[in-house]
Amino acid sequence: MSTDDKNRAIAAAILPLVGGAGNISSVAHCMTRLRLGLHDRSLVQDEALKALPSVMGVVEDDTYQIVLGPGTVARVTPEFEALVAEAPAAAHSAAELADRGAALKAARKAKNATPFKLFLRRIANIFVPLIPALIGCGIIAGLNGLLVNLGWLPGVTPALAAMASGFMALIAVFVGYNTAKEFGGTAILGGAVAAIIVFPGVAKIDAFGQTLSPGQGGVLGALGAAVLAVYVEKWCRRWVPESLDVLVTPTLTVLISGLVTIFGLMFVAGEISTAIGEFADWLLANAGAGAGFVLGGLFLPLVMLGLHQALIPIHTTLIEQQGYTVLLPILAMAGAGQVGAAMAVYLKLPRNGSIRRTIKSALPAGFLGVGEPLIYGVSLPLGRPFVTACVGGAFGGGFVGLFSMLGDSVGSTAIGPSGWALFPLLDGNKGLGETIAIYAGGLLVGYLAGFVATYFWGFSRELLEEFDVDTEPAAEATTADGSPEPAQEPVKV
Repeated sequence: MSTDDKNRAIAAAILPLVGGAGNISSVAHCMTRLRLGLHDRSLVQDEALKALPSVMGVVEDDTYQIVLGPGTVARVTPEFEALVAEAPAAAHSAAELADRGAALKAARKAKNATPFKLFLRRIANIFVPLIPALIGCGIIAGLNGLLVNLGWLPGVTPALAAMASGFMALIAVFVGYNTAKEFGGTAILGGAVAAIIVFPGVAKIDAFGQTLSPGQGGVLGALGAAVLAVYVEKWCRRWVPESLDVLVTPTLTVLISGLVTIFGLMFVAGEISTAIGEFADWLLANAGAGAGFVLGGLFLPLVMLGLHQALIPIHTTLIEQQGYTVLLPILAMAGAGQVGAAMAVYLKLPRNGSIRRTIKSALPAGFLGVGEPLIYGVSLPLGRPFVTACVGGAFGGGFVGLFSMLGDSVGSTAIGPSGWALFPLLDGNKGLGETIAIYAGGLLVGYLAGFVATYFWGFSRELLEEFDVDTEPAAEATTADGSPEPAQEPVKV
């Protein structure tokens, strides 16, 4: 079977289990998940979906999210969209389906859509589409640094430097574009206003008693400038006559937002960005072990609550300022704790073939930093192993933070990957070998601490009695006369 056929087969297997094409209101994907808007949640067959070999787990938030893993989801989504588009009209109209699911949908939104979470979700929607470029450019930057240090290919390294730096030099423009799009404005106007921040000519302008510098305010300034542009544009749409709208609205949007950006936002956002960088450096230099312990231990709960999205602009700001974010390698230790906990669960439940198979299939992804299958398929449903996984992340984070206190900063040139997948993106203030060794040491500590905490404290007697049972159907035996014997009941420990 070709790759295209395989991806289409995965999409075809998923579609009927989510209620068919008529139940789909929207289709999107992030790095690991197929995100579906549904008319009627009750039509979804959760257990059947989880049983598909290609599905690592399911998550319910503002959308129904099917975890397929990096790479796979980007290939399956277009096939899924095509199947939805090709499907014949449903027996029931979309309006009827929407009415049937309205009560459930409203209840979920009322529970999860707090103003703060909606705001964080919008922030994530702005920055998540930038992650592939951050990863690609970050790896090229790491390769270029390695070649420069070795003195190899001197004629090629300037080209690699240009490839690695071009996107970061203009990242404010992309942030402005995505921000305006997310907040309901004209995307290109958001990009146009944000472009002012990186324009070299701002070096001739004085504001607040100082000369501006290109890039001052960075992604935070671009974010604020684009949001302002959206509000100015919407105001113009209400008051400018339709006959003049095409000329007046974009002009006033860029003019008003641009002036406020130059003579206000660039300075303010620049001060905030500088403060973020200085605080991160101070925190890890003075309380690195403790800060790393807390950050590594709390990251999995933050992911569960959706609050980790607040860190995305902070990571991006640090990368823009320093070339790498010192927070991501510490937070990545949460995944190491999760892997260690899963290995302990595997040993503690020798009779439960179902959970052990889930762990065996999900561990490779876990080592590469994709934690959803282990979280939603193993530790979170069991309860206590999720807590002990956090303990593992705390000890790994404390290990990396300790070295920050000793002057060895370990950072990542991009956001998105973690686990072993973060190795090509590592950077720091010391040699690459030392940086890699510290990060690898943190992973080992996280694995070990997560394993030990889960093996010795992750299971109560009641939990073992409930889950350490033979989940496989007994093999059919025969009596002496050839007739089948009745299957035996599973024996609990």
